[in-house]
This record gives sequence, C-alpha cells and structure tokens, in this order.
Amino acid sequence: MALNTSAEAPLPVGEVSRLIGGWIDRLGAVWVEGQITQLSRRPGAGVVFLTLRDPSYDISVSVTCYRQVFDAVADVVSEGARVVVQAKPEWYAPRGQLSLRATEIKPVGVGELLARLEQLKKSLAAEGLFAPERKKPLPFLPQLIGLVTGRASAAERDVLENARRRWPAVRFEVRNVAVQGVHAVPQVVEAVKDLDALDEVDVIVVARGGGSVEDLLPFSDEQLVRAVASCRTPVVSAIGHEPDNPLLDHVADLRASTPTDAAKKVVPDVGEEYERVRFLRDRARRSLEAFVEREERGLAHALARPSMEDPYRMVDERADRVTALLDRGRRTLGHLLDRADSELTHTHARVVALSPAATLERGYAVLQKSDGHAVRSADEVTADEPLRARVATGEFTVRVDVGDRP
Repeated sequence: MALNTSAEAPLPVGEVSRLIGGWIDRLGAVWVEGQITQLSRRPGAGVVFLTLRDPSYDISVSVTCYRQVFDAVADVVSEGARVVVQAKPEWYAPRGQLSLRATEIKPVGVGELLARLEQLKKSLAAEGLFAPERKKPLPFLPQLIGLVTGRASAAERDVLENARRRWPAVRFEVRNVAVQGVHAVPQVVEAVKDLDALDEVDVIVVARGGGSVEDLLPFSDEQLVRAVASCRTPVVSAIGHEPDNPLLDHVADLRASTPTDAAKKVVPDVGEEYERVRFLRDRARRSLEAFVEREERGLAHALARPSMEDPYRMVDERADRVTALLDRGRRTLGHLLDRADSELTHTHARVVALSPAATLERGYAVLQKSDGHAVRSADEVTADEPLRARVATGEFTVRVDVGDRP
C-alpha cells in the first residue's frame, strides 16, 4: 500500500529500509540463473559466499548458502560457471543490501552433464574400479599392440607413426570403430573385448583426438568402464588432449595425455635403448677393467713380499735352526750317555769290589750247611757235621772237628 509522505513529512531511511525488508520477507523462494563471479569458501566456516552476475544487464547479487548445499556441486562448479539457484531473497536493513539465501544449486548445460559424470565417477570409485592396486604394468617391449580408434583418424596416424618411428619392428592389430555418437560405446566395447581375447596382444590402446565434452561422452560410459576393468590385458587410455579427462582415464592401467604420448609410453625408443645398452656395456667394461687392475695391483703387491720373492729363505732359515737344534741335541745326548757310562763303570767297580766272589779270589772260603745257609759262627755247627766249602774255583766237603773252642 502507498505511504503518505511529503517533503514536510518524510520517512527516515531506517524506516524505509525496514519497510523494504518487510515487503521482501513476504516473497517466496525463487529460481535464479547467473554466472558465479566470486566464490569464498573459508576453511572451517559453515557458510559459503558467492556472487551471481547477469552478463546481459551487468547486475550482481550476493548469495549465501550452507556449506553442505555447495559441497553437493563443488566438484563441478567454480568461478565462471553458470548455475541455477533456488533461493529466498533477504534484506539486510542496517546496510540496505539485498542478498539471496540459496537452498539448492544446479549447474547449467555442460555443468549439469559434468555433475552426472562426477556422481558416476564417485560410484565407480567406491566399487574399487579405479584403485591403484588394480593397475597392471605394461610390458617393456610388446610384440603385438591392439589399437581401438576411429577409421583414418589423426589419432590412428599419430599412434602408428610415432610407435614405428620409435621401434620399427612393432606390430599393430587395429580395430576401427565409431568414436562418437550412439554407436560408439557398443563398438568400442566389442573391439576391446575382441583384442583382449587374443593371446598374442600384449597391450591395448584406446585412442581418440580432442573434442567437446559431449563428443568424449562415450569414453565415460559405465559399460565401457566396466569392460576395461575386466580386461586381463593392460589398457592404455589416450583420449583427447591434456585437459580432457573421461572416466576411461581412471579405469585404464595407464593414462596418456594424447595419442602421440600413448605411442611414446607403449613402446621404447630404439635409439634410447641402444644408447642405454652402449652405456651399460661401457660401464661393464670399465668395471671389469677396474676389477682386473685392482687384482693385478694386489697380485703385484703380494709378489713384492719377501716370502714371495725368495720362498726358500724361510726354509733355509728354519733349516739352519733345525741343524743347530739337532747338533745341540746330539751333544746333550752324548754328554748324558758319557755320564751314564761313567756312573755305570764306577758302580760296576764297586759291585765287583763288594762281591763275595772277589773275597773268594783273595783266598777266602764260604762254609754252607746242608740246607744252604752260610756258617757265620762256630756255635752253629756240631762235631763231625759235614759242611760244603766254596772257594774261588770250586767247592768241596769238609767235616767239623771240634777242638778246644774258645
């Protein structure tokens, strides 16, 4: 309703702001389309601030939303993106500023397509199809390469020419398919499965030149992604140019930024490998020469030792010592034998001197009774008792004549 005001009875600014706020509060939620020109996501903050601009009228409006509202599309929405926002207008009376409180944000056009692809990407990743541990290593030198690409395309030419330039003997098994349109997905899937069934194929390359998001959409198809994930042969994705990133890049065992890059990653360069072999051969030769020289120096050092220059010197020195010890042993043994001989002679002389036979030689005789005991006292015999008298040269019998005994 109209306000009764005049130059003599104006309304204060605050009152006008309050009334505008009241009118705006009665408005319901509206859908607004615009381009994001400013975006503020402070770490830890629960609210996201952004600015929507209408390029046709060069008008901008501030938008706030809770963080969870923006996080739902954060992967595909950034500054410069066009979006559709469901929001309720709000009026900030102290500053007289209009803003929108968003409850839902949707990308427009390509952004909406990217949002669906992002949702599919998250779903496939949750199944583990993009896990690094599933990636299969590529062979060093594949004998046969399977190539899935468009007929007579620049991608086919780039892969074949660059691969053969790097390794002239490389062989290809090519499958020409539609790379965009409604027939692209089934043809690419069939070609990949056909090449994967061939035992002689060592690696499969899926190649296509650049294009729009819509043109590359077949290479983000869930059916193709699952077909590549089930391959036993390593698969290389070479779709588009460096910025392009279809879902095939995530499930493939190796991503190449371009078809030319795929050729470089699949086969080695013959010139580089020749140089590597030459370098390793020279390194091995240097190592062997260094080893031989080191052993020769060690051998020369060993031969320079006195024991090697005159090996009999030690034997001669030990022989002289052995001879000296032998002579010393002989002298010592001779002295011992001489001393023992002298002692034996002296002992023999003493034994002879003390022998009863020696006494008999001096004219003495030994009287023995019939039982063999020697007579030592006259009281031991009786008159007429026969005794045996032993002298130096024999014996004879005597009879006791008892005379006057002392």
